[in-house]
Amino acid sequence: DWMRSLVLLCAVVTAHVTWASRHPAPLSSEMINYINKANTTWTAGHNFQNVDISYVRSLCGTMMKGRRLIHNVEGIKLPDSFDARQQWPNCPTIQQIRDQGSCGSCWAFGAVEAISDRICIQTEGHTSVEISAEDVLTCCEDCGMGCFGGYPAEAWNYWVNTGLVTGGLYGSKVGCRPYTIAPCEHHVNGTRPPCHSQETPRCVQQCIDGYELSYPKDKHFGRRSYSVSSDQQQIMTELYKYGPVEAAFTVYADFLQYKSGVYQHLTGEMLGGHAIKVLGWGTEGGTPYWLVANSWNTDWGDKGFFKIKRGSDECGIESEVVAGTPHN
Repeated sequence: DWMRSLVLLCAVVTAHVTWASRHPAPLSSEMINYINKANTTWTAGHNFQNVDISYVRSLCGTMMKGRRLIHNVEGIKLPDSFDARQQWPNCPTIQQIRDQGSCGSCWAFGAVEAISDRICIQTEGHTSVEISAEDVLTCCEDCGMGCFGGYPAEAWNYWVNTGLVTGGLYGSKVGCRPYTIAPCEHHVNGTRPPCHSQETPRCVQQCIDGYELSYPKDKHFGRRSYSVSSDQQQIMTELYKYGPVEAAFTVYADFLQYKSGVYQHLTGEMLGGHAIKVLGWGTEGGTPYWLVANSWNTDWGDKGFFKIKRGSDECGIESEVVAGTPHN
């Protein structure tokens, strides 16, 4: 495991290198103007206000390079565009945007969001549950360092080997173990409390008071987990047949100010790895894209979603795709 730790260490060290002379300051109006004047494929705006860049860096808690198992999917005719929200309208979790709060738990969120969707898709809408980010974040020891970063692939392995209980958003009282880290205000003109980096909560193997099932009885299990080949046709086929996937990419400072269009890296320092849920694809203004759900609440980006350039491994988006299938 020292090799994986080394990868994380290098990522942290690299993230501290800045090129102030060449890039406008992160989160600044200068950067927004620079991006919007460049006439690229996307538009920038203010998403974060009064936060230090080190705080945003702490949200990017994905350690790359987990165990790699290639899953081949046979070639099928794929549409030019695809949106899982429209394909499976009876599965409400596909449309949901969650909030990881001030914790580097994106690796857990990307996993449980896609797992929730896949359980619903496989049961044709009969089983619609919110799988608990809290459960995998706090109890999976092989997953990494909790709020300080983790491995997406290990979250899926944990679902297969140990199972995950249900749990909704902070304060929702939905499911066995809802999220216990409050949403905080890293956005513009908000009403939530300020963000401070967060310790990982304890692993409590017990459901909240009033929930009808016991912790062991509430467990949902995966049948298998795997990495998807980085070929875009493979990723599209996986999405089309089985539902949303988890992917990871490198966040640069300009991404924080995404508002609309198809993101591609233009300027700014590297901040770290970030995991998300990919739920579709298409083309906008001639630029192919992946449709992605972030976990920074609905007032970030395009109502919580974003598009990122597809087919050229933009920021590594096609290199670290993981998925799995639920037990029947």
